[in-house]
Amino acid sequence: MPKKRSSPNRNVQIADQIQRDLSELMREVKDPRVGLVTIQSVELTPDYAHAKVYFTTLTGDPQATQEALNHAAGHLHNQLFKRLHIHTVPTLHFHYDVSVEKGVAMSRLIDEANASRAKDDE
Repeated sequence: MPKKRSSPNRNVQIADQIQRDLSELMREVKDPRVGLVTIQSVELTPDYAHAKVYFTTLTGDPQATQEALNHAAGHLHNQLFKRLHIHTVPTLHFHYDVSVEKGVAMSRLIDEANASRAKDDE
């Protein structure tokens, strides 16, 4: 019997679905340390056993938010299990996504360099 192959895009499709579902489920997290959270991306291991969930927050301390989300990971896993129709629902590991902050800082540096160059040209 031929071995069943999964599509390489399946991992991406499942990660995207988990991202969408978690975005909706964030409303159910009642921990006061969790403010306005945006799920930026989800990375799955090839066996779907673990998912790194990258988030940003507009309010609150990122470290406290990360601790609260990891504390709520079991509940969120159970809710995902009810929504997803896959054999293995991954264990969730939340990580604060610093790429947005780095992008803002880089943009600020570019703006400062351009402003400095404009002064030099005058």
